[in-house]
Amino acid sequence: MTPETCNVYQVLCDNIKLFFNFWVVDVTTSGRLRAYVAVTDTGSVRAAAARLMVTESAVSAALAALTREVGVPLLERHGRGLRLTEPGRIFAGYAREILGLQEEGLAAARGAADPEHARVRVAAVTTAGEHIVPVLIASLRERHPGVDLRLEVGNRERVWGLLAAHEADLVIAGRPPRSLDVAVRAVRRNELVVVGPPGVSDPMGATWLLREAGSGTRAACQALLAELDADPATLTLGSNGAVVAGAVAGLGVTLVSRDAVAEALAAGRLVELAVPHTPLRRPWHAVSHRHASAAVELLVEHLCAQPGPPATRWRRAPLPRPGRHDGGHGRAAAGTRAHLQAAAGESGAFDHAPQPVRPSRAPVQGALTLRKQAAPDIVDVPHRSTGQSS
Repeated sequence: MTPETCNVYQVLCDNIKLFFNFWVVDVTTSGRLRAYVAVTDTGSVRAAAARLMVTESAVSAALAALTREVGVPLLERHGRGLRLTEPGRIFAGYAREILGLQEEGLAAARGAADPEHARVRVAAVTTAGEHIVPVLIASLRERHPGVDLRLEVGNRERVWGLLAAHEADLVIAGRPPRSLDVAVRAVRRNELVVVGPPGVSDPMGATWLLREAGSGTRAACQALLAELDADPATLTLGSNGAVVAGAVAGLGVTLVSRDAVAEALAAGRLVELAVPHTPLRRPWHAVSHRHASAAVELLVEHLCAQPGPPATRWRRAPLPRPGRHDGGHGRAAAGTRAHLQAAAGESGAFDHAPQPVRPSRAPVQGALTLRKQAAPDIVDVPHRSTGQSS
């Protein structure tokens, strides 16, 4: 083949690829939304094209078509890149929910026909994702090998944002924010304890190791210190594993789930420290939308059937009854909020008032990003006067 023929062949292939990618990305509204969300996530057309495995021209065409459809500018030039306009920032959250609902609906329909070969998207907070969910996945693959389980691990802010945007089917975390219209499917005991290296005699005189912002454990630790009227030195290490490793290395003490330090406590690398009001009861919750798919029900049933001592067993939580005018949709009614508190076994004395915000509406800062907005942290700190867990 001559060089000229090779060039002609390459141009022909590029044109075919461009046409095919334009058709795939631009012909449907969902395709345009995927391109738009990819740009908001990555910050550029080039990176979005790489994620979607299409050409940059295809992504640009999809964005132009979507802008014409919406009727207002969604993106604007900012230096050499792009940033969201205010209408674009608002629309981005809806785009995520639309895509999440579409995937959720497809999975629910396919799962209803064959739950044993359905897809379930699970999101878990870091501690649960590292110490609880792996065992669940192993036993699930052994008993239900056809189930396609997808797991994403993140902090509290991240996982509840995924559920709110319908990008997760089941969340394993602490108590859900009251602003979410969800149902608790199962609960499991979980305690937060203060631990440190052997030899620590005064926890309040030591450095307290903190998780990253957005972590429920971090919020619980800060609320505990405030309740104790203590102001020790703190050090943020950014992840659950780093905090535990830092405590083992002698950097300080920390408040952490007993599940995360069970092995270190048994081996003597860490010791549980006596701090007023601890341990804190903060049960694990398996949470889904009220209308869960057959595959989610299968997963919850498997979760509750796992063997083990009572302290590590999951139990079913009674589902809330829809209100007369609720019909199972919309914001959670007062009865649902009461159910969520009862399932947690706490009264929530230190809860912040929930704000009815939608996820994914956080302002864009600096380069083009889109962060999910979380409801205020709900932490479990006991009353000073009664000593009972909230």
